Amino acid sequence: MSARNDVTKTHGYAPVNGLNMYYEIEGTGDPLIYVPPAFGFSGMIPMPELVQGHSLITVDLQGNGRTADIPDRRISIEHYAEDVVALMRYLGIGKADFFGDSYGGDTVVLIALRHPEIVGRVATYGATFSPPQTALNFDMLPASPPSADSTYIAYWKQKYQSVAPDPDYWPRIFEKVNSIHWNGFSNEELASIKAPLLIAVGDHDFVRLEHAVESVRRIPHAELAVIPDASHFVLFSEQDRLMPVIKHFLEKPERRLPLAISGAGYQPGETR
Repeated sequence: MSARNDVTKTHGYAPVNGLNMYYEIEGTGDPLIYVPPAFGFSGMIPMPELVQGHSLITVDLQGNGRTADIPDRRISIEHYAEDVVALMRYLGIGKADFFGDSYGGDTVVLIALRHPEIVGRVATYGATFSPPQTALNFDMLPASPPSADSTYIAYWKQKYQSVAPDPDYWPRIFEKVNSIHWNGFSNEELASIKAPLLIAVGDHDFVRLEHAVESVRRIPHAELAVIPDASHFVLFSEQDRLMPVIKHFLEKPERRLPLAISGAGYQPGETR
């Protein structure tokens, strides 16, 4: 691990499951691990609200950002999850909160399912919990799959090539990430998740609102947040729309007044 600008901002590479995995740590406080979406990476977007009060660890997953791909190792949500867990061991982090965006959200929920002992709270945005056929609104996706050089994906290509160990590797990593086969969780798995979980989604996301609602109902300690007038990429385009919701979820007290429901009503100081 090597220091950057000050003692609260560090970066390094970790030997993780055959990867030389890049990570960044910023801020002080309890650990919060951020797992970016496909093609996202550490430092791609600043998140000052999360740095306040947290030690924010951002990871570059296999083939993303500064972490080189392993050509003969497939890319999957399952591999992503185990790589993040191995990074925690390397850094000596026994337990952390998590925030994951899109595929990163799928990854952190899988960690909560498989490794509950190392998970505190879990926040997601644009994650999917079931097969694409039920989770996605295909009317909001391209009519034909984009290629590595499509305008649809140009932003991610440019960002990848700005930091990747081999910028010319873009077509191959695009193909591998685009081939991820993710079918989500069974109803039994969702019901077994013990961690408090936030499912946030934009009202104009290509993840179906109905899917988010159905998923919240199947997870015991799940909460739903619908961000108005927001797409799948609100964390990049209008972060201030989403971040207060994430921060509130991660930092609210464990013990709170019960919610006012029918029969009890609202009683100041007793219900909320």
